[in-house]
Amino acid sequence: MENTTLVIMAAGIGSRFGGGIKQLTSFGPGGEIIMDYSIYDAIEAGFNKVVFVTRKDMYQDFQEIIGERISKVIPVEYAFQEMNDLPAGFTVPEGRVKPWGTGQAILACRGIVNEPFAVINADDYYGKDAFRKVHDYLLAPKQADDNRYHFCMAGFILKNTLSENGGVTRGICHVNERKELLSIEETHGILKKGNGAFVPDENGTLRPLDVESLVSMNFWGFTPNFIDELATGFEDFLGSLSANALKAEYLLPTIVDQLLKEKRVDLAVLPSMDHWFGVTFKEDVPYVREAFQDLVSRGVYPEKLFPRNL
Repeated sequence: MENTTLVIMAAGIGSRFGGGIKQLTSFGPGGEIIMDYSIYDAIEAGFNKVVFVTRKDMYQDFQEIIGERISKVIPVEYAFQEMNDLPAGFTVPEGRVKPWGTGQAILACRGIVNEPFAVINADDYYGKDAFRKVHDYLLAPKQADDNRYHFCMAGFILKNTLSENGGVTRGICHVNERKELLSIEETHGILKKGNGAFVPDENGTLRPLDVESLVSMNFWGFTPNFIDELATGFEDFLGSLSANALKAEYLLPTIVDQLLKEKRVDLAVLPSMDHWFGVTFKEDVPYVREAFQDLVSRGVYPEKLFPRNL
């Protein structure tokens, strides 16, 4: 069996939830957090290793809340994203408090991930369809081309990713006839109204969007040589920093977009019919809880994913 790894980006969880991972909300009837469902779906799809990208100060919490349980059903490793993990010759700008973004998070996996891998956010629910499609793509034969990467991403239908509780940011995907990514248009403040989706223009007038558009929710499929690409790109990124050095981030969508512009990657957008859930607003919590209860009631998941006494 060929190896595939699920990389879960979790280094930013503490700031989003007001502390360490101990503050993570449970959503499932058995006390499950969202990561439990992602790992369950990944194992079912065929992934055979999980790498948590976290911070050293969250390591103990991670082991206690999820790592020890999960390591009994699938091999688990940890990669640590630290603000001061920089190439030789670079130092952290005085006053910076956050690590360097999702590109640095995956770069932290160097030496740990040596096989095709998927990348997801820790606190997003993606559904089974995306895990199956990304896993199968990663293991499918690719056309030999030394000069091009062959990556993929799960594309979610815009209407399946909106919140009832406020505007959201989504990366709207523009694809060719082969469903290969041409560009991602970062779109802010998307509002759900009835069965439609709207975004305010510069005058505050609401402009309708196609609710059937495919959007990126940060679920990627990469080959291990991408990590070398990230290392080179990170040095270039740091070398170009100027006034925005305290907040600038090295982000996967920007990195992928640059590879697209340079015609160095073919990136398949794999449409998923599943609903994406995430907690953008605290008011989303009851809805997400209800959604998981519905999935359990319909038999999509067992009532207890991973027994606590595993």
